[in-house]
Amino acid sequence: MSTVQEPDLGKDLVTLNMIRDVEIEGAYVSFTVVLTTPACPLKDLIKNDCVKAIKATNSNAVVNVKFTSSTTTIRADKSNVLPGVKNIIAVVSGKGGVGKSTVAANLALALAQGGASVGLMDADIYGPSIPIMFGVRGERPMMTSVGDKAMIVPLERYGIKLLSIGLLVDEKNAVIWRGPMASSAIRQFITDVQWGDLDYLVIDMPPGTGDIHLTLVQTAPVTGVVVVTTPQDVALADAKKGIAMFSQAQMNVPIIGLVENMSYFVPAELPNNRYYIFGKEGGKRLAEEYDLPFLGQIPLVQGIREGGDMGVPVMVSDDEVTRQSFLEFAGTVARSISMRNAHMKGEEVAEVIE
Repeated sequence: MSTVQEPDLGKDLVTLNMIRDVEIEGAYVSFTVVLTTPACPLKDLIKNDCVKAIKATNSNAVVNVKFTSSTTTIRADKSNVLPGVKNIIAVVSGKGGVGKSTVAANLALALAQGGASVGLMDADIYGPSIPIMFGVRGERPMMTSVGDKAMIVPLERYGIKLLSIGLLVDEKNAVIWRGPMASSAIRQFITDVQWGDLDYLVIDMPPGTGDIHLTLVQTAPVTGVVVVTTPQDVALADAKKGIAMFSQAQMNVPIIGLVENMSYFVPAELPNNRYYIFGKEGGKRLAEEYDLPFLGQIPLVQGIREGGDMGVPVMVSDDEVTRQSFLEFAGTVARSISMRNAHMKGEEVAEVIE
């Protein structure tokens, strides 16, 4: 196994201490590979490389490769803020209307379907859409006591935990709060919610750059951000502002990468046709311009909109083509986080100079 490389980390499985429970009985060989994330998209590649390495020494070997996972984290446990959460992913956009909430919701679901424990926090205080997308409109979270402190218990739906301001206020009423009140709500979602042990907490941020973004990075140790854009120039111009915000030295929050939503239209009656309504590969060019990982393209499909409106996100639908787009995107995000965790020191809560 010392000849088998982990494709992303660039070291062999033995050096990385990824081999467990080795059993050898004659020609029968069994062992477990400990992946850095349950959502690892390279599982088959690693398995094939392991089998080839063993058969190179004994062509008659019968090899049984099993997998488990231990999600990596670089959290420095210096506070009680989200103590059980290994990685915090903020999904951001420079402007509204690019499908940020759809991307955040299906990213969380795709990571969960890969075997990870996942939470989804709707931090879009003024326009919460997660309750509609998950079919939980009108439901209210429960309260519990942890020691002498009252804590909010997130709802659970489709295998993930979720919380939104839309679950706490009447959806017919507008949330008319000044910045400090909105920021206070975000702090409460971080400190007064019983999120428990999670591999990933995905946070659907409001569009733009403002108080809530500053509050988040000042309150919680954010692992990194995913920037969502659409291909057209207007969206790309605003995405640049989001990239610039998190690249500032005062904040220095890592950007996991950029994903292009609504990349092309695929009509249901012509599934092999692609129509580039909003332009072609603008997001990919923007990622190259800023030297950021390009996380993938999500098509514009009627089923994504219909599923979101009906409370059945596409990741729990039977639309295999679109599901695969989100699975590949989530796999790339998980890989990027694992690589960052392997090469970075423990992250701190950002100190923003005002």
